[in-house]
Amino acid sequence: MQMLGGRSSSEGLANLPVPSSTVVILLLLLGFFMYDEEYVKSIAKFPLSSTSLSLSSTRSKTHGATPVGLQGEPPTNNNHLVHQQTSNTTEQKPSSPDVATAVGLQGEPPTNNNHLVHQQTSNTTEQKPSSPDVASYHDENEQLKVESPHEKCDIFTGEWVLDDATHPLYKEDECKFLSSQVTCLRNGRKDSLYQKWRWQPSHCSLPKFNATQLLEKLRNKRLMYVGDSLNRNQWESMVCMVQSVIPPDRRFMSMSGSSLVIFHVMDYNATIEYYWAPFLVESNSDNPRNHSLTNRIIKPGSIDKHAQYWKGVNFLIFNTYAWWMNSKTTKVLRGSFHEGSTTYDKIGRTTAYKRVLRTWAKWIEKNVDPSQTTVFFNSMSPVHGRSMDWNNPRGIKCFNETKPISNISTPLNVGTDRRLFAAARKTMQRMKIPVDFMDITTLSEYRKDAHTSLYTARKGKFTQKQMANPALYADCTHWCLPGLPDTWNELIFTRIVSRP
Repeated sequence: MQMLGGRSSSEGLANLPVPSSTVVILLLLLGFFMYDEEYVKSIAKFPLSSTSLSLSSTRSKTHGATPVGLQGEPPTNNNHLVHQQTSNTTEQKPSSPDVATAVGLQGEPPTNNNHLVHQQTSNTTEQKPSSPDVASYHDENEQLKVESPHEKCDIFTGEWVLDDATHPLYKEDECKFLSSQVTCLRNGRKDSLYQKWRWQPSHCSLPKFNATQLLEKLRNKRLMYVGDSLNRNQWESMVCMVQSVIPPDRRFMSMSGSSLVIFHVMDYNATIEYYWAPFLVESNSDNPRNHSLTNRIIKPGSIDKHAQYWKGVNFLIFNTYAWWMNSKTTKVLRGSFHEGSTTYDKIGRTTAYKRVLRTWAKWIEKNVDPSQTTVFFNSMSPVHGRSMDWNNPRGIKCFNETKPISNISTPLNVGTDRRLFAAARKTMQRMKIPVDFMDITTLSEYRKDAHTSLYTARKGKFTQKQMANPALYADCTHWCLPGLPDTWNELIFTRIVSRP
């Protein structure tokens, strides 16, 4: 004991009257411990420092993945590397449900592997908060900040950049929540270039979409899209953008009435919802299963039937446009739908649109608490029904278009009613409650390639005879997914995560 306490070995042995055999044994033992000094240190430290040993062990197993988790910037070409590293981690720690779940969701890592890394750290923190190695990764992940564009940067002005390294953000066949209306590849489309374009603002950059960061912002909150089928298009996109980081048994869909569809994220107590209201106000087209009416009538001053479902929602994303474009005039009911009235007046489209926006704005100002709810309003989603608009005289609407519009010297005009655009923007500017006007129109006007065209299936797939007549049947209103609506959601993501 005195020897281990600090005295030299020669001094200790000189003062002890012990047999020579004992001296030999002590010298042998001393030689062993001096030879294996690291072993002695590990024995001395183990009872007091199991934390550091565990952390060191964990990091050595995931050495290549650690820089991604710390810096948030994956190597240029490391999709396979990250997948391999994650799999190795799972094999070496089969009892860890967080890592196993992260890999086991789809079997393939997302294109942007930040999703995967952040997913693991978030799930690990929640499921194993007492694990010191997991806590360390959580602390490092907490330091990651979204590099958002500065407030004055116009994120709606820019250009489309072909970027197959980061886009699409998910794969069509990996999201079971997509409707057959938007699964263009499954419906027979041969090209997929439309999925690989990234929007690049002129004077700043959008942050990389990160599903876990968005879900953290949505924790204990509700996000709801309200409007027509274009907002449903965007809602399906958002569900697919986040679903890959959610274990299958921790997510589900539900209905509330006939107009509200809800995607539940259980571990975050969050919902991503869609509410059908094509005119925002009451109309005879409010039944989402039976709305294909030629005689569409609205009640501009009646909104409570729909708006009762919007109360208490934390993020509201509105739109209304496509259903206004069937006629230059709008039919306005004189009485009420409840009383069975059928008499109506015809007024100009713009006049009716402004009346609806006034009703909507009054409801927002009366019922929305801006400290609890953020309101967005999407501008018009364009239609590409005239190929001459992009100098293609032999084209048929948007059919067979595979690239965005380019090399246009004059301002692009694809028939969007800019009077409605101006009315919407002016309404937002006058409101007492702040509303974020999302100007998706111009950037979308260049995407003639991104429509569902003939590769859609609303009431079953097209017959061969219908496929041979794109002039009549090509859908140049809705968008394929993955595709353009993902960009709209990247803009929404930018706005949401940029705020405290």
